[in-house]
Parts: sequence; structure tokens; C-alpha cells
Amino acid sequence: MRRKICVFTGTRAEYGLLKPLMSEIKEDEGLDLFVIVSAMHLSGEFGLTYRDIVEDGFEINEKVDTGLDSDTSIGLSASMGRGIAGISEAYSRLAPDVVVVLGDRVEAFAAAAAAMMSRIPIAHLHGGESTRGLIDEAIRHSITKMSHLHFTSVEEYRGRVIQMGEQPDKVFNVGAIGLDNIRDINLLSKEELEKDLGIKFGKYNFLVTFHPVTLEEGESGKHFRELLDALDRNAHINAIFTKANADHEGSVINRMIDEYVSENSDRSVVFTSMGQLRYLSAMRVVDAVVGNSSSGIIEAPSFGVGTINIGDRQGGRVSADSVIDCAPRKSDIIAAIEKLYSEDFQASLSDVFNPYGDGGVAKRVKDVLKSCDLANILKKVFYDISGQVKI
Repeated sequence: MRRKICVFTGTRAEYGLLKPLMSEIKEDEGLDLFVIVSAMHLSGEFGLTYRDIVEDGFEINEKVDTGLDSDTSIGLSASMGRGIAGISEAYSRLAPDVVVVLGDRVEAFAAAAAAMMSRIPIAHLHGGESTRGLIDEAIRHSITKMSHLHFTSVEEYRGRVIQMGEQPDKVFNVGAIGLDNIRDINLLSKEELEKDLGIKFGKYNFLVTFHPVTLEEGESGKHFRELLDALDRNAHINAIFTKANADHEGSVINRMIDEYVSENSDRSVVFTSMGQLRYLSAMRVVDAVVGNSSSGIIEAPSFGVGTINIGDRQGGRVSADSVIDCAPRKSDIIAAIEKLYSEDFQASLSDVFNPYGDGGVAKRVKDVLKSCDLANILKKVFYDISGQVKI
């Protein structure tokens, strides 16, 4: 009997990570792929990116509109509630054997909570990670406790999931799935990218992705202003901005990006959604990924590209030597830029080790989803690492 695997996705960036796994499931004769899309995928403000999924050849089985009307705490809470209700109804119609969720966003929490209440086994990717500046930290760990199969990106995170009481034989260190795209996608050349994006790369080029720091109320705009002021220090820096996601205060950052690009159109551009191909192609040719996106921690080292990681949003993550951490202050960001272009740092980029692996993750995850014994998997017991006993 073919096993039915349901993949949930709520954002374009998340879909870009899940796409290789979706392809593996779709192409396996022993599996049926179901796809539920929600949240930012269905928002005109964020580009109606569900259309990208269709263009890639996947059938969308269910669309769940969570009414993502605002990025306030009340709006996000209401969206989460609508998501749980709508996704539960979708599960009832699809009757999947396993639900796959990735990461730590509010819509992923809704998908996991709905599956838990529907008694459907949950497979979670990228659990066990730490992001000190985000409410996502609590969401991620909550999803871990609701889940039954765990696929972590480094061994340290696998240990943390086990520390949380999850059974070791259900926790798999597979690497970061985003690295599959680097290995498998035919990226655009610099010339092709310039034509596609309508830009011209200059002497200094940054890919800037900055998201709200959700545990620091009212600070995101201030921090982003410090970054913009630092960029203005050098009029020869070209910046490709990608807009912030639907986190609390994301709209503040997006307005600031629009204003900055309008005033500096000769050396900056902005995209609501670049898509995986263009984003990774840009990452390969720029001098650095700048901001606080996980892509600067996970994907950029595989290109031998530096990262200027600003503030606490990614604080606590395992990172390569190519990542320069700095405080969200103009002076610190300027110092980080100077370090980036130093002779010693540039020389070090040629042999950077990426702790998140080198790809091949989607197949490893698919093989577990296909072969694991689902009988009695819902009967969870707490694994006590102190006494190595089950309580």
C-alpha cells in the first residue's frame, strides 16, 4: 500500500528548502505526495508564491487561507488560530499517513498542532536549533515535542532534540536540506543574473536579507536603520534587498527598504521574492550575505562567500568561520565590513568548512519516511538522558 506523505508549506523560502524532498516523494513509486499551502503563499503582498509551486509541476491539494492581514501579535495569533482550523479540515479530507513540516514559523506550528490533534505522525525538519532573538525558538521546540520523526541539520542539534526527551532512534542527523539546491540546481551566471534582475554588479556587492527580531519589541526598525546608515558609508556598495517576512514588525522593515531603494536606485534594488534560483545565483556572485537570515549561516559558506550576521536573530546557531557576527550598531557593522574585505579573511574563504554538510538530504529524509514503522509511533514516551531510561 502506497504511503501518503503530506508536505506543508507557508512561505516561498520554506518551499525552496522543501522542493527537493517534494520531488523525491513525488518520484517514488511507493509514495503519494500531498501538498498543503498556506499563509504567505496566498498573500498578494508577498507575491502569491503558490503559483511558483504549480509552475514547478506540483499539484496543490489544499489551500488554507489564514487571513494574514497584519504583522501585529494579535494578527499573527488570529492567523495561527485560523490556520489550525483550516489545516485540520484539510487533513480530514486528505487522510495522510505522515505530515512534514519545516522550521519554526507560526504557520508551521499551526500545521503541527492540527496534525497532533488529528493523531497524524509528524516529521519535523530543522529541529533542535537555537535562535536567541526570536519567538521562533519556543515555536521550534514546541513543534519538536509534537513531532515523532526528527531530521536535524548537525549532530549538536540532534543531541538537543534527544535532550528534550525524544527517542534517539527517531532523531536523524541528515544535514541542512537547503544545501541540496546548491548541488542540484544549475545556477545562473553573473551575466545571466544581471539580465534577469535588471541590475549591474559593481565593485562591492551585498545580498541583504533582514528580518524582525521578534523578542525585541520596537527594535527591528532601529536595527535596520543602523544597517542602512552603515551601507551609506561607502557609495560604491551595491545592495540587492529581499523583503522581510510576515513576522511582527516586518512591514516596518519593508517600508524602509522601499524608501532606501527609491532614494538609491542607482546602486540598490529590492525584490519581494527572488525565488530559489535567483537568490542562490546572487549569493554565489556577491561579496557577502548581509543581515540576519539563516541563509547566511547555512548556505553561504558552501559558496565560499562571507556573511555579516547582525544582531541576535541567529544567535546560538552553529556557524562556519566565514560568518562575521556583529552588534546591530552602525560602527560595528562598518567594522564587520572592513573585516570582510581584509586580506586574511578573504584568503580564509577558499577552504571554509560548512558544518551543515554538502547536500543529499532530501533522499535521506525520504528513505526514512518511506521505510519507518508507523505502528504505535504515536505512543510517545519521554527519553531521560540522565539515566538513559524511559519514563
